[in-house]
Amino acid sequence: MSLDSDIARLSRVPLFQELNTVQVRLLAFSAMHREVRVGEALFHEGAEAFSGFVVANGEIVLSRGEGEAKQKLATCEPGCLIGELALFAETRRPATAIASSPTDVIEINRALMARMLDEFPELAIRLRAFLAGRLTATVSELGRVAQALNRIGA
Repeated sequence: MSLDSDIARLSRVPLFQELNTVQVRLLAFSAMHREVRVGEALFHEGAEAFSGFVVANGEIVLSRGEGEAKQKLATCEPGCLIGELALFAETRRPATAIASSPTDVIEINRALMARMLDEFPELAIRLRAFLAGRLTATVSELGRVAQALNRIGA
C-alpha cells in the first residue's frame, strides 16, 4: 500500500473527514498495516482494545458469542472503521473480528490518536462535535425503537 492510497482511504472514513490534509497525511504515515488471513482473528470478544482498524482490502466479519450462540453482527468491507471507541478510551472488544477473505487493515493505535489530539487541539473540538452528533442521532433512534416496542406491548 502506498502512502497516497492510505491517505485517500482514510479521508473517506467519516470520522477522519474531520481532519485536514496535513492531519490525514500524518495519520496515514504513522499508522501500521496488518495482513489478516482467511479465518484469522483480528481480535477476540472481551480482549483489551488499544487501536482501531480501517479495512483497506478484504472483509472482516464481526460476531458475538460462540458455538450455537454465535451471532453475526456485521460485515466490514473496505473503508469501514472497526473499534472507533478504542481510539479514544480504554475499552474491551465487544465482538470477535474474523477475516472472511485475505484482508489488509490500517491499524491506528490510541497513542497515535492522543498525539494527534495533543498536536492539534482544534481537532479534538471537531471530533467531539462529530461524535456528539452521532450519539444524539443514536439516542433519538433508540427513542423511536422504544416507542414502537411500547406500542406493541401496550
